[in-house]
Amino acid sequence: MTTYNSISHASAPKANQDPPPQRAWGHQDQQHRDEEEEADQTSETSSVLSPTLYSTTTLPLARPTWRERMSNLLSKRFLMILLLGQLLSLCITATTLFTTKLAQGDNPVSIPTTQSFLNYFVLGVVYTAVTIYKDGFRGWISMMRRRAVYYMLFAVIDVEGNYFVVKAYNYTSLLSAMLLDAWTIPCVVLLSVFFLKMRFLRYHYLGVVLAMAGMGFLIWSDMEAGKDFPGSDYVKGDLFCLLGATLYAVSNVYQEFLVRQTPMYEVVGQLGFWATFLNGAQLAILERNEIRNVKWTPQVVLYIIGFDVALFIMYSVSPLLFRLSSATFFNLSLLTSDFYGLILGIFLFNAKINRLYSIAYVLIIAGIIVYNIYPAPEPQFEKILQREMDDKDEDEERASPLRADGNIV
Repeated sequence: MTTYNSISHASAPKANQDPPPQRAWGHQDQQHRDEEEEADQTSETSSVLSPTLYSTTTLPLARPTWRERMSNLLSKRFLMILLLGQLLSLCITATTLFTTKLAQGDNPVSIPTTQSFLNYFVLGVVYTAVTIYKDGFRGWISMMRRRAVYYMLFAVIDVEGNYFVVKAYNYTSLLSAMLLDAWTIPCVVLLSVFFLKMRFLRYHYLGVVLAMAGMGFLIWSDMEAGKDFPGSDYVKGDLFCLLGATLYAVSNVYQEFLVRQTPMYEVVGQLGFWATFLNGAQLAILERNEIRNVKWTPQVVLYIIGFDVALFIMYSVSPLLFRLSSATFFNLSLLTSDFYGLILGIFLFNAKINRLYSIAYVLIIAGIIVYNIYPAPEPQFEKILQREMDDKDEDEERASPLRADGNIV
C-alpha cells in the first residue's frame, strides 16, 4: 500500500508561472479532523491548527514543531478514547479472572459457550428494546427486512471466533496460542487498509510495531516463568487459534464498518439477537452434559454474573471506540489487559512480577501513544448501508401526506 507523508515537498515555481496553491501541513489529517469536528459539533480538537507552509512568495517549507505534532495527544478526544480503551481492557481482565475462578477450586466449572450465550441474550433483549423504543416496531421490522443479512453475518463471525479460540486452548500449548492470537492485530490493519480503505500514516504503523514488540516481551516473560503448558494436538490447536484470531479481526473490522453507518444500539442489538440463536444451538449440542453436571452454588452463579456483566459492558462500549478511533486502536488497547491481570494475580493468586513485564508494558503504552500522534484516518469505503437509510427516508418523505409547510397534500 502506498502511504503518504505528513509533509509534502514541492519545487519552487518558475517566474512565468502562478505560485502553487496554499496547502496546510498535514492536509489529509486535518481534513479528517475537520470532518470529525463537524460530525460531533465540538471544538475540542480544533484548538491547534496547522500553519500554512506556502505563501505567495517562494520560501523554504517550515517544518512543524513537536508541539504541533503532539497536539492530538493533548486533546480531550484522545483522553476519551484512551480511557475507553483501558475500560475495555479492564473488562477483558475481569472476564479472564471470573473464568479462572470458575475453573479452579473444589467445584470446577467450564461452560464458555453457556457464559457467552447469556451475554448475547441480554444484549439482544436490552438493545432490541432500545431500537424499538427509538425507531418504533414498524421501523424495527423495516430494518430487519433491509439489513438483517448484514447482522446475521456479523453474529456468525463473532460467535465462531469465540468458539475456535476457546477450543484452541484445549489442543495447543499456551505459548503457541499466544503467538497465533497476536495475529489479530496485523490482520486488523490489513483488513482496515483493503476493506475500509483507511490510509494509515507512518506513525500509525510505528505504534503497531511498538505494541507488537511489547507483546513479544510478554510471551518471552511467560516462557521464562514456565507457563507454556503442553498441548495434546498441536496442529489442530494451532489451526483453531489461527482461524479464531482471523475471525476476531474480521469481526472487529466488520463491526467498525457497521457502526460508522448505522446506530450503535441497532448494531449491538442485532448482534445479540442473532447470536442468541446460533450460540444457543451450539450450547445445546456441545455443553448440555456439562450444564447437567454443574453444581449451581451461589459462588458459581456470582462468578457467571460477574463474567457476563463485564462482557456486556465491553460489547456496549466497543462500538463507541470503533466510531471515535479504529478497530486497530481497540486491539492495541486490549494488550494492557495482561498487566491488569498481573496486578490482580499478585493479590488473588500470589503471582510474581517478571522483570520483562515492565519492558513490555512500556512498549505497549508507547505504541498506543505513538499511534495517536495523529488521529486515526477516516475510512473511505462506500457506505452502502447509510445510502439505503437515506433512500428510505426520501421514500417516506415522498409518501408522506404532509407538505414541508405542515399542510396536508
